[in-house]
Amino acid sequence: MVRRASRFIIFTLAWAVFAATGARAQAPTGRPDLSKLADEAQGWLSDMVRINTVNPPGNEAVVAKYISSIFQKEGISNEVLEMAPGRSIVVARLQAGPLADPTNALLLVAHQDTVGVDPAKWAVDPFSAAIRDGYLWGRGSIDDKAMLAANIATMVELKRTGAHLARDVIFLATDDEEQGGAASIKATIQKYWDKIACAYALNEGGRVMMKDGKVQYVGIQASEKVAYNVTVTATGPSGHGSLPRPDNAVVHLAAAVAKLGTYQVPAQPNTITLRYFEQLAKVEDDDVAKWMRALEQPQRADLAVQHLGEESAMWNSMLRDTIAPTMLQAGVRVNVVPSEATANLNIRMLPGHSIEELISQFTKIVNDPQVKFQLAPDSGENAPPSDLNTPLYQIIERLTPQEFPGAITLPMMGTGATDSASLRLHKVQAYGLQPFPMIEADSSRVHADDERIPVESFHKGVVFLYHVVSDFASTK
Repeated sequence: MVRRASRFIIFTLAWAVFAATGARAQAPTGRPDLSKLADEAQGWLSDMVRINTVNPPGNEAVVAKYISSIFQKEGISNEVLEMAPGRSIVVARLQAGPLADPTNALLLVAHQDTVGVDPAKWAVDPFSAAIRDGYLWGRGSIDDKAMLAANIATMVELKRTGAHLARDVIFLATDDEEQGGAASIKATIQKYWDKIACAYALNEGGRVMMKDGKVQYVGIQASEKVAYNVTVTATGPSGHGSLPRPDNAVVHLAAAVAKLGTYQVPAQPNTITLRYFEQLAKVEDDDVAKWMRALEQPQRADLAVQHLGEESAMWNSMLRDTIAPTMLQAGVRVNVVPSEATANLNIRMLPGHSIEELISQFTKIVNDPQVKFQLAPDSGENAPPSDLNTPLYQIIERLTPQEFPGAITLPMMGTGATDSASLRLHKVQAYGLQPFPMIEADSSRVHADDERIPVESFHKGVVFLYHVVSDFASTK
């Protein structure tokens, strides 16, 4: 009896020690200190920008280890999962109940890799995370390490405050988003869907646009165009450069690219794009807004498309399938006429449109038997749009004017490609919400030289994202 009592006392003391340790790890504080959180998130963003994850090769394992160390310090359960040598993803979870529940879980997703850089064309070292003129500079400072840092901050603050969750909140840092290869979201879903299965997702792809010093609108990406690459090949006899010939492959390729590069596919705005312009017309300048409203007037639609396309390259891309020549290759010596010349066309199609039909149009437009077209592998995914009537979308609509007085919420079809398409194909209601208020000139630096994010905008975005997730995931 004494022995049994002793065992009970030892067990009780051990449990008390364990409970105290767990309490220190969780340390719920009740009310969030979002100013402090944004400062911390800026430090995390700077550290991640300094880690070169240009894809290829990616090198995401270094960032993954860094993220995992933050979560470990905060007592957040997480896994670092290898996708390929040197490439790892991070999965973390804040669980609402005793068992994981994918049926209403929210996934916060962002990618760790970046596009390449030409350091000679940058004003600063692209991996310095320099603070200059109110901006944090560096490759990935917007795309997509700012979102990574904001997602980390949201998970950390939910944990620190001991939020009472009504649904699981899952964190996912992905690999290979910029190239879409063997370590991409598609591979992640195939291997680890059981770890990230969810009903809702927040990802990059949206925008919080500023105009005249205030936020004009919060754009929620609910659909996206489908990316394809088509190789154009011109062939002809090789020969000496001193003997020009009319069947020169380079000449025929140049003519084909000139025709296709200036060809505009007829506009076919879809439902989401029409709603985007309908909503945006409420806050746009009158001279532009009248053309947005004219899109649904049959007698003025063509003229409206012309005006809006000339006003903004993004609007032009939202209205139609687009074709952009991006690469040219020919020749082995300056004095040799090559027998083959190739070009790449980067094509972004409206969801549901047929690439095969477009390529058949290319053949008619070019009308040259020396020129052939070949669809490249690893095309984008043709996914259905997300629902605009879900509780998550409605919460963003409700919080937008609270965070940014006078701003409206509107849906968008993204002109680029994101990880959301793969999630939508798995019946996830995925939304692009890049929460950082920016003017067009800053937003357009994504993938360009001197990418940078306004520090103040980053801080506001961290707070906005936290409020959206907390409101959606916590019990009332």
